[in-house]
Amino acid sequence: MNTPTDAIATTSAAPGATQPSPEVLSMIARLVAFPTVSRDSNLGLIEWTRDYLAGMGVKSRLTYDVTGKKANLFATLGEGRKPGLILSGHTDVVPVEGQAWDSDPFKVLIRDGMMFGRGAADMKGFIGTALALAPKFLAADMDSSLHFALSYDEEVGCLGVRGLIADLAQTGLKTAGCIVGEPTLMQPIIAHKGTHRFRCCITGREAHSSYTTQGVNSIEYAARIIVYIRQMADRLAQLETRDYAFTVPFTTLQTGTIRGGLASNIVPKACEFQFEARTMPGVSADRLYQEIQDYAATLLPEMRRVEPNAAIDFEYLAAAPGLNMQESDAIVQLATALSRNAPDGAVSYGTEAGLFQQAGIPSVICGPGNIEQAHRPNEFVTLEQLAQCEAFMLRLIQDDSRTGRP
Repeated sequence: MNTPTDAIATTSAAPGATQPSPEVLSMIARLVAFPTVSRDSNLGLIEWTRDYLAGMGVKSRLTYDVTGKKANLFATLGEGRKPGLILSGHTDVVPVEGQAWDSDPFKVLIRDGMMFGRGAADMKGFIGTALALAPKFLAADMDSSLHFALSYDEEVGCLGVRGLIADLAQTGLKTAGCIVGEPTLMQPIIAHKGTHRFRCCITGREAHSSYTTQGVNSIEYAARIIVYIRQMADRLAQLETRDYAFTVPFTTLQTGTIRGGLASNIVPKACEFQFEARTMPGVSADRLYQEIQDYAATLLPEMRRVEPNAAIDFEYLAAAPGLNMQESDAIVQLATALSRNAPDGAVSYGTEAGLFQQAGIPSVICGPGNIEQAHRPNEFVTLEQLAQCEAFMLRLIQDDSRTGRP
């Protein structure tokens, strides 16, 4: 797939703004031009990246989803050298429909010291910087190898990177650690909550609304479970031990979607809702999930007195473990030295870093841009942030005594 040659629309940059290299800007623009919304394929970007790296003699391993329409990419620069760092990022982006953009979201616009485009901050700015510097990484002949890890479907539950990590485990590849380049204003983040998503489907019995006693109202039973989830959330907010490193310093639960019913004069047979838990480090999502299921089970006898086939079914949709590193960890000290910023504690959103840590790969989050710009219309990253990210990566070359190596 060819990327449009007019991928960047430019107006005047802010006077005196710190600038990344033209190579970095051009690479990010190429990546943004691939509309890798999670519901669609990312193969255009992945195959372009594979071919780009192959042109420098770098081999890539691709791991696909079950449809074959999405893939992760893992590439090693400097095979055969000492175990090195992984620079990791997800290639998928959130949709733009219904958002009021002032420019084409898949064509980078540079204006007033900012780069606009879907994924500019989350997180093609980081990926593009790494790929643009690949020739310099190779020319430097570093003592350790360097790895690029690009994943799919992070935005819908950190789904794709699991296959990449499993593939690394099967190959036995040793690495020194992982830097996940989510937007953190180039400040190392050492902890985040776990993210867990669930679905609940209630099956009742239809009836005319004038004969409610002959039906089982699935929406009303869903509402009772949702209220119970809300009560659990309130209990956690009141009783759970606080960790003020997090913006929201306790585990949260919330219902995000609900769908059910056909008309106001029909007792609804079916209702479905989705809910999530954002767990503090050390908190068991399985325990919370089980409590909700146990409560739902108490409703079934009442439902089945009217409809013997009534049911409440749960599904665990996705889980991404939390991240819990320490400032004294080597990978955190390395990120601190490379970014020249002190670790900035914890965040409430989830990333793929927890999965890398769970797999035995020490990880830290550090990347250009502000998470507040992610998913919004007119998403942007400042050129100064991209310049800081480029400097961060170039210090990998300059610092041959990297503490991230075993």
